Amino acid sequence: MPSATIKLFLVHGDAKRLRTAELSNWTGKAVAGPRSELDGVLGRDEAAKPGIYFLSGIDSESGKSAVYVGEAESIRDRLRGHLEKDFLNHVVFFISKDETLTKAHVRYLEGRLIEQAKLAGRALVMNGQSSGSKLPESDREDMEIFLERIHQLMPVLGADALVPIASAPEGHAETQLLVCEIKGLKAAGHLTPTGFVVLKGSQAVLKERASAHQYPYTLVSRKRLIEDGTLVED
Repeated sequence: MPSATIKLFLVHGDAKRLRTAELSNWTGKAVAGPRSELDGVLGRDEAAKPGIYFLSGIDSESGKSAVYVGEAESIRDRLRGHLEKDFLNHVVFFISKDETLTKAHVRYLEGRLIEQAKLAGRALVMNGQSSGSKLPESDREDMEIFLERIHQLMPVLGADALVPIASAPEGHAETQLLVCEIKGLKAAGHLTPTGFVVLKGSQAVLKERASAHQYPYTLVSRKRLIEDGTLVED
């Protein structure tokens, strides 16, 4: 992604409450806030415009992070219809300051973002399906640039649903492969900006060792990886 200057405005002076974000030389704008600030979010002038929005939180059944991606000709009207969603804890929406986003544009963005959120694997995508939209070539290129800006701003606003768990390594620290070998087992991985990625095919001991009980988090993580099928017996 290209370098960028971000302008953040903390409406109440608190980075966890209602805030807006803009990028230099970009006509888009983001508004974000927690569920407790939803009235303030919906009261913004920007909420009356067409745009794309993200609802995020924790799925009550699985306990995993969850996200819903939607589009609307009026963000305010559509979000009021989502108040019954139990997992909703945080809202981010994007609009165009020059009002160039049309219904076709936001439907295209919705389809691409649902697809990207599923590929990222960070959260359960709560959408049933996406209609998407076909656009002329020039409009499609404009929306791909808009998508790139959304990807830049989302993590800054505390929403990482579009950040891939594992991505192509960049720079020396990420391309350097780190290996652990013990008792005939081998695991490999590398550093990323969001943590450490263990590569597919890495091995782990079949039975927990007594020493593992000194680190409860390790046991909890191991149990979760077995339950979701990341670790399988071979």
